[in-house]
Amino acid sequence: MNFEHEFEKLLKKVEKPGRYIGGEINEVHKDAGEYKTRFGFAFPDVYEIGMSYTGIQILYNILNEQKEIYCERIFAPGLDMEALMREKGVPLFTLETKTPVRELDMVGFTLQYELSYTNVLNLLSLAEIPFLSKDRKENMPFIVGGGPCAFNPEPLADIFDLFIIGDGEEQIVKLCEVHQEWKASGEDKEGFLQRACKLSGVYVPSFYEPVYKENGEIREIKKRYDGAPDRVKKCIVWDINEVSFPENNIVPLIETVHDRAVVETFRGCSRGCRFCQAGMVYRPVRERTKENILELSKKQLKATGHEELSLLSLSTSDYSEFEPLVTELMQMCREDNVSLSLPSLRLDSFSFKVLDEIGGYKKSGLTFAPEAGTQRLRDVINKCITDENIYDSIDQATSLGWSTIKLYFMIGLPTETMEDLDGIVETVKNISRLCYKRRVKITVSVSNFVPKAHTPFQWEAQDSYEEFAQKHNYLRDKLKIKGVSFNYHDSSTSIIEGVLARGGRKVTEALIKAWEKGNKFDGWSEHFNYSAWKESFAEAGIDIDFYTARKREYDEIMPWDIIESVSKEFLIKENEKAKRAETTKDCRQGCEQCGINM
Repeated sequence: MNFEHEFEKLLKKVEKPGRYIGGEINEVHKDAGEYKTRFGFAFPDVYEIGMSYTGIQILYNILNEQKEIYCERIFAPGLDMEALMREKGVPLFTLETKTPVRELDMVGFTLQYELSYTNVLNLLSLAEIPFLSKDRKENMPFIVGGGPCAFNPEPLADIFDLFIIGDGEEQIVKLCEVHQEWKASGEDKEGFLQRACKLSGVYVPSFYEPVYKENGEIREIKKRYDGAPDRVKKCIVWDINEVSFPENNIVPLIETVHDRAVVETFRGCSRGCRFCQAGMVYRPVRERTKENILELSKKQLKATGHEELSLLSLSTSDYSEFEPLVTELMQMCREDNVSLSLPSLRLDSFSFKVLDEIGGYKKSGLTFAPEAGTQRLRDVINKCITDENIYDSIDQATSLGWSTIKLYFMIGLPTETMEDLDGIVETVKNISRLCYKRRVKITVSVSNFVPKAHTPFQWEAQDSYEEFAQKHNYLRDKLKIKGVSFNYHDSSTSIIEGVLARGGRKVTEALIKAWEKGNKFDGWSEHFNYSAWKESFAEAGIDIDFYTARKREYDEIMPWDIIESVSKEFLIKENEKAKRAETTKDCRQGCEQCGINM
């Protein structure tokens, strides 16, 4: 097949050909022979979503700085392009050189969301790579996973060859170096995996075997290779100023979800919200210096021509030099006619000097996340803000001219009662009354609590589909308030997310069956097929309630217990404090002994 000719014909028939052509500003090309390891960075969604993810820019930059590594990008084709590729026999290819993915040395998937797992399978299918690692031949690429979902890798354990747990900037380069040493040795694939598992933070699932009790719980996790670590400790980049951060970001040729320059201010979070996986697994807090942030911002804007700059972190206004940093950035942005975006601002650390500064230049919607409607439940989840914090912040913000307020709440949290739902209604009514004369538009969004691994709530039961639906209907009826719009997350997707978030290797069979029934792009509501998922679990003999509705005991072995992050003792202590509605102070104010610094 003449690929170039066939590819050009495909582009004329698809809706967004710009997804597939590459050739963007700052794209990297290397001549054959310059590199020893070809790495494909795969984002299991379409181009415009994947190119909005800062992690792809970071790792693409770091890998391509290495002379003997060439990193190319891989995205999920749109449904129209996929249909044509399957019809014409065109395999999945890299964006930079249009090389078939199966010809690479390694393919690394970033796992940001559990409902992307069927897309991982779909990309492997398009690449003509067998799903199960045991079925792949010696000349096929190693499949590598990373990202937040890798902290419970077990639903994908039989599919992936290995996972990098935690910060990947340093370990992904070391992994490629090990690959080059292995390549020169002439060993088989098992030899590479044995070498790789010696690296800190690298988990090779085939070297471990879960043994089950009759009731489906795990009795023990046996090691199948003595050289593998007893537990895999996550990678931590202790000084983020010392690792390379992209200055010459790739500039997409088509509109993406987030089309802007992005600079990370700090990594980790010190707040300790008990439902939040990212806040737990990305500990400890590590800040980038103000000077470094300013320099990176200048260089990115100059190299890309972006008209917006955004600061990246889990809680932007918790940065220790937040106000002086933003003051300098605003001055720089004004001079270059660039807007500044500050996501993830906290109510109780809100700088209204900064808000007024931004508001004077460019006003847009403000987002607040009280999460719960009562002080008791906010204390349960360790969301350490008060009603006074909420109302004062919104009063000051709207008095400065901000006219659109988004409020985020979560339902199904542990210990939740109807009083807590009524608390959401009362909070919204109070805000509506407060803002009535200012003609403020209020949007209330409700998400569903999904227990996640490595959090204090990892042992808790999840609400059923019916319970979520009842709560949604209750709030919808109560929130018929002028000037207030209400929306909520789909209950069925939360149930499947819950299974995949805490599932073990038995879930893999159902995952494959779901893909075989046509499930893909499950994170898109118009494509999600709950019936097919339920059928897949039933056919695989999987009881959904076993993974969602069941409360676990502290001594139960979890599928992810092989992965070491924050200590289990700390998580148990936090769960017990939650039951008593006791809060834990911000760890910037003193160490709470989570085990990450030990």
